[in-house]
Amino acid sequence: MATVEKRGYFTGWTLKKEGIIAPEERLPWGQSIFVGLQHVLAMFGSTVLAPIIMGFDPNTAIFFSGIGTLIFFFVVGGRVPSYLGSSFSFIAVVIAATAYSGKGPNTHIDVALGGIIAAGVVYAIIGIIVIFVGYKWIEYLMPPVVTGAVVAAIGLNLAPVAVSDAATSQFDTWMAIVTVLAVAAAENLGHVKAVGAMTGRSLDKYLGRAFLGDALATIVSASGGGTGVTTYAENIGVMAVTRIYSTLIFIIAAVVAILLGFSPKFGALIHTIPPGVLGGLAIVLFGLIAATGGRIWVQNGVDFSKSRNLITVAVALTLGAGNFVLNVGTFSIGGIGTATFGSIILYQILRERGTKPEEVATADAAVNVEPGDKGSLEAGAGE
Repeated sequence: MATVEKRGYFTGWTLKKEGIIAPEERLPWGQSIFVGLQHVLAMFGSTVLAPIIMGFDPNTAIFFSGIGTLIFFFVVGGRVPSYLGSSFSFIAVVIAATAYSGKGPNTHIDVALGGIIAAGVVYAIIGIIVIFVGYKWIEYLMPPVVTGAVVAAIGLNLAPVAVSDAATSQFDTWMAIVTVLAVAAAENLGHVKAVGAMTGRSLDKYLGRAFLGDALATIVSASGGGTGVTTYAENIGVMAVTRIYSTLIFIIAAVVAILLGFSPKFGALIHTIPPGVLGGLAIVLFGLIAATGGRIWVQNGVDFSKSRNLITVAVALTLGAGNFVLNVGTFSIGGIGTATFGSIILYQILRERGTKPEEVATADAAVNVEPGDKGSLEAGAGE
């Protein structure tokens, strides 16, 4: 593989016409534009569906997915190939916090946007901490068994939450923020590690910057009326198939997304999608979110013969699916909040005493993982 000397903060691109294209390499311009369009198509369905489900404007979401991708590119210095699209992690909490009925514009979108911005600010703080002290504490706090349980609980909780009214309060808003961050303490980490495994180089030193870039993109997006954003598994899949990891193609994809966001005809076309189609997609989406939790367990080799893993997941799924509400004075914590905090706290209580933080990061993943499965081992949750 051709290499290039790294100079300064930003990477450069060396022209390469065949074989594996590394992040600091690029194809000829014609091919680069074509691959960039492939990535636009890969992110399109999910990035449009998520805002519609939450009552956001899909044109705005597409526009800010492009803006967010550019922000991410600059923060990581063009060294981590990723596209940022609408995050599904926000769907359940936005619906719950705004009592959205599922039809038409979200009349309480201001509440949702405020919560998303707040989540982005806290996420940015986490990113800065990771830049200076590393990320092992995240893996210690939320190993694969916990992140999988939280994701699965969100998926199971979505269906009833989406069709029923939810009481809102300041406490619910903060629970929503922490819940979203809990899924994002797993999602972005997994994506960066997956890309690192595919490219054959460690991107761990850029994790803090990746968190910060994602956070700033989310803040900017919500400030303009868009959804929260995150790195996309769909685009990672395109890279895995094409073996083209050039970060240049994501600048192209971002510019195309921004242009689509400015197109009224594009927005009008999206709004012609029949409600029945959206309903069917939502059913599949909610199921996939729940199933993604299972995928996290399988890919990381979580050992359910250990009681701490089994009990943690069992309690989280029951609290989430049953929408267990915990009342604290005049405030209430919904099912997603209780499932999130319940799984985190319960796992720490049941953790084997004397286990070192650096050992926990790979303890569960080391079980039942065949040699050569590094890519699967490090892959995280979907968006």
